[in-house]
Amino acid sequence: MSSSATVVPLAYQGNTSASVADWLNKGDNAWQLVAATVVGLQSVPGLVVLYGGVVKKKWAVNSAFMALYAFAAVWICWVTWAYNMSFGEKLLPIWGKARPALDQGLLVGRAALPATVHYRADGSVETAAVEPLYPMATVVYFQCVFAAITLILVAGSLLGRMSFLAWMIFVPLWLTFSYTVGAFSLWGGGFLFHWGVIDYCGGYVIHVSAGIAGFTAAYWVGPRAQKDRERFPPNNILFTLTGAGLLWMGWAGFNGGGPYAANSVASMAVLNTNICTAMSLIVWTCLDVIFFKKPSVVGAVQGMITGLVCITPAAGVVQGWAALVMGVLAGSIPWYTMMILHKRSKILQRVDDTLGVFHTHGVAGLLGGLLTGLFAEPTLCNLFLPVADSRGAFYGGAGGAQFGKQIAGGLFVVAWNVAVTSLICLAINLLVPLRMPDDKLEVGDDAVHGEEAYALWGDGEMYDVTKHGSDAAVAPVVLNTDLSFAAHKQQSDRGEAPLRSFANLAMKPWTATVSLLLAAAVAMAAAVAAGEGGAANYLVFVDPPPSGVVCTAYQLSILAAALGSEEKAKGAIIYNYKNVVSGFSARLTPSELEAVKKQPQVNRVLPSATLSLMSSNFDGIS
Repeated sequence: MSSSATVVPLAYQGNTSASVADWLNKGDNAWQLVAATVVGLQSVPGLVVLYGGVVKKKWAVNSAFMALYAFAAVWICWVTWAYNMSFGEKLLPIWGKARPALDQGLLVGRAALPATVHYRADGSVETAAVEPLYPMATVVYFQCVFAAITLILVAGSLLGRMSFLAWMIFVPLWLTFSYTVGAFSLWGGGFLFHWGVIDYCGGYVIHVSAGIAGFTAAYWVGPRAQKDRERFPPNNILFTLTGAGLLWMGWAGFNGGGPYAANSVASMAVLNTNICTAMSLIVWTCLDVIFFKKPSVVGAVQGMITGLVCITPAAGVVQGWAALVMGVLAGSIPWYTMMILHKRSKILQRVDDTLGVFHTHGVAGLLGGLLTGLFAEPTLCNLFLPVADSRGAFYGGAGGAQFGKQIAGGLFVVAWNVAVTSLICLAINLLVPLRMPDDKLEVGDDAVHGEEAYALWGDGEMYDVTKHGSDAAVAPVVLNTDLSFAAHKQQSDRGEAPLRSFANLAMKPWTATVSLLLAAAVAMAAAVAAGEGGAANYLVFVDPPPSGVVCTAYQLSILAAALGSEEKAKGAIIYNYKNVVSGFSARLTPSELEAVKKQPQVNRVLPSATLSLMSSNFDGIS
């Protein structure tokens, strides 16, 4: 059957379909949905990947999962009660009425933030309520991903020691009693909104809140294990950069969605965001080079974040030159507080803020809010703000008062988060411990979740025969040693079953000693039984090479002298760690082994399948 008429799907038949109402602006709705989705991608997978890469390997799974859990938990709380507490009908000057956002009648109808209607002193309407040209479901979605990322940022201060059960309780409580207050007060029609405090897209609501709450919670939870505080290297900087890239690009939706429309303010906000961020990253990197002589990749990520955070409260209301200036300040002031002041301040040193969220979000967000009070441009303010004639101090008129409002708004957010976060932590601690026990802190992911980020052991994981397996034909263990990889490679080259390898055991000294002796006896017997013609793999530890001597040639010369042949010595695998620990792995017959032992530079020989006292960090058994 054919027809010359164009068939238009019902959903696109305009007024004839309830799904395309007269008030619906398809462009605005499409942009807002895209903006919300890319903000969600900042969290999942953005911060999930960033957290998983920037922490020590033994905390990669736990850190990433704290972010993923928060994202899921916020969703349920948001649609059940928290959305209307943040953007619904007014209950108090700081809170909306708690109601579900699940009803079709609410979600399909035109979006409206009822408490945002702004009145003049005489009672007449100065600015109508915010009523975007798309369904309420779009606004609920957009604002939910903002709430979720705030909780994930708080987690950055607590990585590496907070009990996961305590975190599960903390998320809904903090969302309910802290985030909703900031959101309603500044965005949803609360007292700061009507007073005229400018927070374009979350410098105060999200970043100052996260920075202060994270720092406060870190105080109550307590520090990481001392070993982790002293040495906490990123396990995967490329993952960190991947997460950082998702953050940067996702900020186009973060600040671009702020006006609730695909308009000129959104365009200005996205451009300013990138200007400030790029400048901040460059300034932070330059300071690292000037003062520390090395350009830090992690430092560049920190500078990127401070730029993104600083511009957020101002993105749609400042000019491009102001964004450039804010980038310079965003890359320098938080750098100073984090890299210099923090290390000199005993008060700041007492709090173990794992990722420095206090500096990258708290300081940078407050800085951005104050600079907004200086640089907010009157024409741009009139396009976005409910209070007429708003402007920054640099533009005269009421600008001085605006700067004062920005100070007061920031102080309110700081004070509320210190008080409420403290009460929440104290309440949780009555139910469950906030901090993991020391034995779990020593082990990390494997103790908390029974899972590991990578199939390379050596940073604290516990050996579990049901997971790691057992092979009686293989000498069972090599304890957490870089030198053990020599034996792994030799056996792999020969097509043999690999050695079992596991990491720092949480043992008392006497337990570790007994375990070492027993495992060594078993391992040596297995090594002899597995030998070909009496030959077996051995790890040979030698004195470090003299200054100026190439370690490879030095170690090969020792083996060649013992074997009487340079050709035979070439089969060894050489290891050297900063000229402190030197050694090689080789397959030796009993007579060759005795010859090696007689070399004056040799100080220890171990079967390659036995336990080594050297950990992957060369710091013994923990």
